[in-house]
Amino acid sequence: MCDAPKPADLLAWYDRHARDLPWRVSPSDRAAGVVPDPYVVWLSEIMLQQTTVAAVRDYFTRFMALWPTVEALAAAEDDRVMGEWAGLGYYARARNLLKCARTVTQLGGFPRTRAGLEDLPGIGPYTSAAIAAIAYDLPETVVDGNVERVMARVFQIETPLPDAKPRMKECAASLTPEMRPGDYAQAVMDLGATICTPKSPACGICPWNANCKARRAGVQATLPARKPKTPKPTRYGIAYLARRADGAWLVERRPERGLLGGMLGWPGAEWGDTAVEDAPLQANWTDPGVEVRHTFTHFHLRLSLRVAKVPDTTRAQSGSFQTIRPSDLPTVMRKAFDVAKAALPD
Repeated sequence: MCDAPKPADLLAWYDRHARDLPWRVSPSDRAAGVVPDPYVVWLSEIMLQQTTVAAVRDYFTRFMALWPTVEALAAAEDDRVMGEWAGLGYYARARNLLKCARTVTQLGGFPRTRAGLEDLPGIGPYTSAAIAAIAYDLPETVVDGNVERVMARVFQIETPLPDAKPRMKECAASLTPEMRPGDYAQAVMDLGATICTPKSPACGICPWNANCKARRAGVQATLPARKPKTPKPTRYGIAYLARRADGAWLVERRPERGLLGGMLGWPGAEWGDTAVEDAPLQANWTDPGVEVRHTFTHFHLRLSLRVAKVPDTTRAQSGSFQTIRPSDLPTVMRKAFDVAKAALPD
């Protein structure tokens, strides 16, 4: 059994020190009867996956101004939503965001059980638990990276990640209270984000410091342990950026499935071990001499560029010529656009 600290001690700390987040109902408001909106909880949780709070704040505020309800988001144009998402990365989330919003609208609202939530597009075990706990105050166990770090230290779990995840979840579940589980879930995440940080944890002001096994052993800064990372491979490609005299650029819609799925991009062959020449049309292609580099989750990309001005009468064999905004493009494509724009002065 886990030698557990008291959830009540953490909740008392949370009542005093909860972070002020635009998607959060504060503990005092919640105590006064304010009920979290499941749409707000869902949208913030999807945005926060693999992303920091600082990066998400502005995106969340903008999305809520544009689409204040799940019905409004469901009615939005795909391109507009994908454009507003650009820069947050992991674009499959944006595609599933729309699918989920439309499914929820057809259902007449978000399901009120974890199982029902997990049936929705793009909602997995973590997100379903988070929505169920935070929006509906159900005693579900919410485990993100912050919670894993807290559990690794409080219970001195020395097994490296990812092998330690089942044990971390078991310990987290043993602490989840029946009373105020939504506030508790957010409290553990706040503890990891503000006190039990990856480096130099502030153990002296931690509400659980008396029960932390790692602190007693003096190994808190070394946990959680991780297996050595496998170096990311590097892939290569060539992007072709053609601009007509009227200002339209040749773009293609990437396949729905796969990396950057459904997003606008520049024509070119698939990225691989070598860069493959595959010009989309006859033109006076030139190399601007600047290579675009970008890192995805599983690999590094080195993208060579070819740029060209073409007549207004040029027609695309695939894709289409469009007037585009840089904000409509995913980050790597926007980097290429910035280079091409400088290389093709008006």
